[in-house]
Amino acid sequence: MNDSRLENLDLDQALRLITEGTAAETGHNFYVALVKALAATLNTSGAWVTEYLPESNLLRALAFQLNGEWISDYQYELPGTPCEVVIKEAKVVHIPENVTQLFPNDPDLIAFGAMSYLGMPLLDEDGSVLGHLAILDTKPLPADSRLFSFFRIFAVRAAAEHRRLRAEAEVRRREAKLDRLISSAMDAILELDQGFNITLVNNAGTDLFASSREELLGRNFQELLSPRSFGIFREVIEQLNSSGARQHIWIPTGLDVTLSNGQNFPVEATVSLSSALNKRFHTIILRNVNERHEAMRQIRQLTEQTEYLKAELKAAQNFDEIIGSSEVMRNLMRDVESVAITDTSVLILGETGTGKELIARAIHNGSKRAGKPLIKVNCAALPSSLIESELFGHERGAFTGATAKRNGRFYLADGGTIFLDEVGELPLELQAKLLRVLQEGEFEPLGSSRTIKVDVRVIGATNRDLEKSAAAGQFREDLYYRLNVFPITVPPLRDRREDIALLAKTFLMRTAEKLGRTMEPFSAEAIARLCNYDWPGNVRELQNIVERSVIVADAGRPNLERALPTLQISTPSLLAPEKVLTVNELQELEKKNLLAALQACNWKIAGDNGAARLLGMKPSTLNSRISALNLKKPQ
Repeated sequence: MNDSRLENLDLDQALRLITEGTAAETGHNFYVALVKALAATLNTSGAWVTEYLPESNLLRALAFQLNGEWISDYQYELPGTPCEVVIKEAKVVHIPENVTQLFPNDPDLIAFGAMSYLGMPLLDEDGSVLGHLAILDTKPLPADSRLFSFFRIFAVRAAAEHRRLRAEAEVRRREAKLDRLISSAMDAILELDQGFNITLVNNAGTDLFASSREELLGRNFQELLSPRSFGIFREVIEQLNSSGARQHIWIPTGLDVTLSNGQNFPVEATVSLSSALNKRFHTIILRNVNERHEAMRQIRQLTEQTEYLKAELKAAQNFDEIIGSSEVMRNLMRDVESVAITDTSVLILGETGTGKELIARAIHNGSKRAGKPLIKVNCAALPSSLIESELFGHERGAFTGATAKRNGRFYLADGGTIFLDEVGELPLELQAKLLRVLQEGEFEPLGSSRTIKVDVRVIGATNRDLEKSAAAGQFREDLYYRLNVFPITVPPLRDRREDIALLAKTFLMRTAEKLGRTMEPFSAEAIARLCNYDWPGNVRELQNIVERSVIVADAGRPNLERALPTLQISTPSLLAPEKVLTVNELQELEKKNLLAALQACNWKIAGDNGAARLLGMKPSTLNSRISALNLKKPQ
């Protein structure tokens, strides 16, 4: 082969040898067979086929044989090489000899001892370069048209294999992407063959049917439906098969899925038709309707709770803490802390205005239900004709004026607490329904046969003697005992006079801030007067009087005279002079009077602002009486 590598070799025979060696191979094996056949047929020292990596300007060898040995993981930098011309200009490059002198900056050519080179680009259908096919030799490689034709045939074959492998990789990529999409879909997706056997199911499908993929694949879809639903499904399939245009149908009535444990639930369904290899397949997309209904229910409930709580917040007016350090209030708060952590029903007793709602809020806030709403219902403020609807809700058309469905307060309180203020005013006919909620946690809205289950803690409050009301037949005895599991009595303000000064100062500060005014504190005389009043309206009355005193203030001084000119001091000996007091009564009266003065002066004994000056006695005398009566400053 001095003049041509094919001079003594029949071209047809050469083509046959190489074709036979590569025909049965694909992928990497094809490239290996091609390179091996080229090197052997043309008697060259090296042959290789590459792919072009434009992002790094490299050639990566797909198969490379040099001097009878295979070179693995070979990459070739293009700049300054004969291959660069092949790739960049997309043309055949033939260098019959002296290749190292022409490309002195290519160290690999020198290392290989190359003298001649032939390279041909592998072109895509759009003309872009996929890689190249090349041979090199340590001997000259003269030009020969038959050699170029021979070489071009296998360059075209190698390019076709490039394209096939790239298309195959793209198919795998798309299949993997489709598999990820199907697997991550929130809806259940099943593929059925012509016999309705399951051939594909995604993760949501296994979750929906509470079964593994292995348990579902091959199973007949009929086994997962109720008989009625399978009849509907068959009708839909027949419509799809007989329609040439429609490829999918939504089943508006839904289907009933039946699990192996006997559980049934409705699902929305869409059925689509596809064909492959003259076979029909059906794809079913299913969604659990119960989950959507539950989500919608929770959205409605949260919306209604939000609106209710906004109204409650607007009406709260800083009633957000219990103020008092007297012994009776400390005992009360200990009871609140003890019962708050339970789910026990509580009945709060006390006169009007004592702060029963604050106690209810404290119980709720100290419970595990604190993150859920506290729903308040004033049973005395609602007409008897509307209270059932208010508590339990109603359906549309349940009564005249019920133009829309409405959820009741017990529904809104689900998971939280309901506070039934003035529960003693609840009509007898509704008390049985309330008792059922307490015992069973369920009720029916007005005009509905649908039973609603709720988890609600009930706190009742009243200023009535429910035990007497129950004995008189005005209140259900069983309901009374169910509510009265843990009774808490909120003391009237006259029984916690030690707290009056602190309450008055707090209300004064809040009212001044609300009205945007700067106020002087109450004088010692004003505090003493407040402490000696009987407060029939309790804390609420005290708050109102303080607010009025700020409104009619004189030069920044709260004016009790104008706020309540008829304010009377509670002094039994003056109000009822004909009554003869016992020694204990006199001592108790003195004790209350001294405590009022001490509280008014913040327990300061002597000085201009001291309790002794306010009482008109010597500091030493006051100290003596404090010791004798065992009076102690609250901690």
